[in-house]
Amino acid sequence: MAIRRPTANNKKRQAYERPGKLAQGVRTGSVTVIIYLFLAGISLAVFAQTIRYNFVNFDDDLYVYNAPGIQAGLTIKGIGLAFISPHARNWHPLTTLSHMLDCQLYGLNAGGHHATNVILHTIAVLLLFQVLQQMTGAVWKSTIVAALFAVHPLHVESVAWISERKDVLSAIFFLLMLGAYGRYARAPSIRAISCYARSAGLMSKPMLVTAPIVLFF
Repeated sequence: MAIRRPTANNKKRQAYERPGKLAQGVRTGSVTVIIYLFLAGISLAVFAQTIRYNFVNFDDDLYVYNAPGIQAGLTIKGIGLAFISPHARNWHPLTTLSHMLDCQLYGLNAGGHHATNVILHTIAVLLLFQVLQQMTGAVWKSTIVAALFAVHPLHVESVAWISERKDVLSAIFFLLMLGAYGRYARAPSIRAISCYARSAGLMSKPMLVTAPIVLFF
């Protein structure tokens, strides 16, 4: 009687079917989902309370509630002006458009504007974990760094102050640029993605002019 040797496919199938055992990929994916939920949870736990706050009379008037062009929401004229005119003494058209969109959606209900900041900050936290984990392969160290970034007191101003929309928005594009640059180091054909992300970051906050120096080091 011939003895059938287990093939590679049979071994793989047995590993999936073995009681109490999960495939490594499934287990890793589950851990990653839990980490994402944890990071989103602590971000919301700390900053979701800001949706009960009002505007402040320091820059919020220039950026939102005393700016007729912003209050009008997204209009053809407003979109054009966002790219050719300064807003609150800054040129950051994507930030300007985000304030217009908030007014389109929420009017002058400050809670909606705060909610946008919280959502953008949470996205930045998740992106930071993803970028660090992809670059280093260190899941738990990346989790710790992202968690500290999520709740660090230095971010209170950026998240809780509507006028600092430019901070949380530019952080997203900076991290997208960083992730794209990391992939570019392994696959040079996608270099353009990093350039596009940096350009979007510059249109959110001019501070990203320093990004090439960060990449150099």
